[in-house]
Amino acid sequence: MVRQSETPTSHPNSATNALSRRSMLKGTAATVFFTSSGLSLAACGGQTLTSTGSASTATSGEVVIWDRSGDLFQVFDATIASFNKKYPNIKVRHVAVDVDSKLPTTLTTGVNVPDGAFYEDNNLPVLTSHYYDITDWIQPYVKDIVPFKLRVNTQNGRILGIPWDLDPGLLYYREDMLQQAGIDAQGIETYDDLLTAAQKLQSKFGAKVKPIHLEQDPGLTQLWVNMFANQQGVSMVDENGKLQIDTPEYLNVMNFLKKVRDMNLGTREVYFSPGDIAAIEANQVAFYPWAVWAVYGADLLFKKTKGLWRAMPLPAWKKGGSRGAVMGGSSFIIPKKAKNPHLAWLFYEHLVFSPEGYQAVYGPNKVYPGGLNTSLPSYLPALSKQLYQNSPGLGNQNLWEVATGTVKDISGNYFYPKWYNQAVSYFGTDVQRMLDGQMTPEQVLKQASSDIQTKLVARS
Repeated sequence: MVRQSETPTSHPNSATNALSRRSMLKGTAATVFFTSSGLSLAACGGQTLTSTGSASTATSGEVVIWDRSGDLFQVFDATIASFNKKYPNIKVRHVAVDVDSKLPTTLTTGVNVPDGAFYEDNNLPVLTSHYYDITDWIQPYVKDIVPFKLRVNTQNGRILGIPWDLDPGLLYYREDMLQQAGIDAQGIETYDDLLTAAQKLQSKFGAKVKPIHLEQDPGLTQLWVNMFANQQGVSMVDENGKLQIDTPEYLNVMNFLKKVRDMNLGTREVYFSPGDIAAIEANQVAFYPWAVWAVYGADLLFKKTKGLWRAMPLPAWKKGGSRGAVMGGSSFIIPKKAKNPHLAWLFYEHLVFSPEGYQAVYGPNKVYPGGLNTSLPSYLPALSKQLYQNSPGLGNQNLWEVATGTVKDISGNYFYPKWYNQAVSYFGTDVQRMLDGQMTPEQVLKQASSDIQTKLVARS
C-alpha cells in the first residue's frame, strides 16, 4: 500500500524494496495458536501482564517507537494521547526514521535499538532472529486476528510481530463507462467475464481504450501476481518452503495477463505514474484490479474522473470461487534487544487491539478528515463497525462495506520467504518479459522457479 505522502515513483524496481505501501475466515491459523486467556503472562523487566495481556497503569518508563515519516507517522502519533490516559507514567518517544534502511543495520549491530518499529510484511522473515517472541503476550487476541496476518507474522510456530493492517484486493471500475456500454458490473463474476466486458468497452469507445491496467514495475508486478495467487489459496512457497510458482494457480494468472496483452485490452503503465494517471484521465482505463489502497488515486490524484470510479470484489478464477485476496501489508516488531519490550507491547496493544487505538487510526482525524480508508484493521472486532467515511472519489460509495465483505474469503495459507525481495529480479522481471512478448507463461514459471531455486533457495 503506498502511503499518501509518497509518490508512485517511490515504488521500487529493485528486489530489496519490492513492497512499498500506503502501508468468518477460511483456514485454521488463528485457532492453532490460541490458548486460554486466563493465563498470567510474565513480561520483561519484572512486569507482569494480566490475563488480558495488559500491564497495570503503574508501569512506568520510556518507550522508543520508530515509524516512517509522513502521513502514517502523524496518524500513529495522534494515538499517544489516548495511550497516556491509560498509562500516564509511560513516555512515548516517537521517532521518524527511514525504517527500511536503518532498521536492519540497527538490529544487526544492536546499537541504539528502538523498542518497537513499523515494518513491511515482505521484510519480516529476513531478520526474525532479532525479534522479540510475543507469542504469549498476544494470545488473548489471536483468535480474532485475520489468519493471513497471523500467518505472515509467525515463524517456526512462534509469533514475532504484531499484525497491523489488512489490504484486500478489489476491482476498481468506471461505472459511467460500463453503463454507457450496457455492462452490468455485477455480472463480472469471473476473469473471463472481465475480458468480455473489456472487449465490449473497446467496441463501444474505440481501440484507444485499453480497459484493464497492466502493471509495468517488476516489484509491484510480483506483489500483484501474488494477490491473484493468494485468491487461489497459494503463495510463492508452501509452509515447508517448497516453491509453488510453477503450478496451475500461477499459470492461471500468467495466462490471464497474456490474454489481456494479446487481445490488446491492457494499458501497461507503472502504478499511478504520470503515464498511468494520464491514461486514466483520458478515459482509456476502466478496470483496475488492485489493493484497496488504490482508492488514493480516486480520492486525491484523479481530477477529471474523480467520483466516477466504483469498487467491487475481485472476479473469481472460476464461477463461484473465492473473490477475496490480499495485496501487501505491514506489521510492528519489537526487537529482541529492546530496553523496554513490555512497554512497546503495551503501546501496540493499545494501537491495534483497543477501540480507542484503532478508532484513532482509522476514524476521522486531523490527518484524514474522512478517516484512513486505504486499508482495514486486521483485528476482527475492529471490522464490526464502519470506521472511515464513504469515499468521494468513488461517488461516496461505501468502500468499507465492499472491502470488509471480502475478508471472510481471504486465504490464510500464505508465506513470505526470506528471499522474497530478491526474487523480483527473476519472477517480477520475467513476467514483464512475457508482457514484452519475449516469454510464454510456461517459460516464465519454469525459468523463474529454476533461477529462484538455484540462486536464492539453495544459498539461503
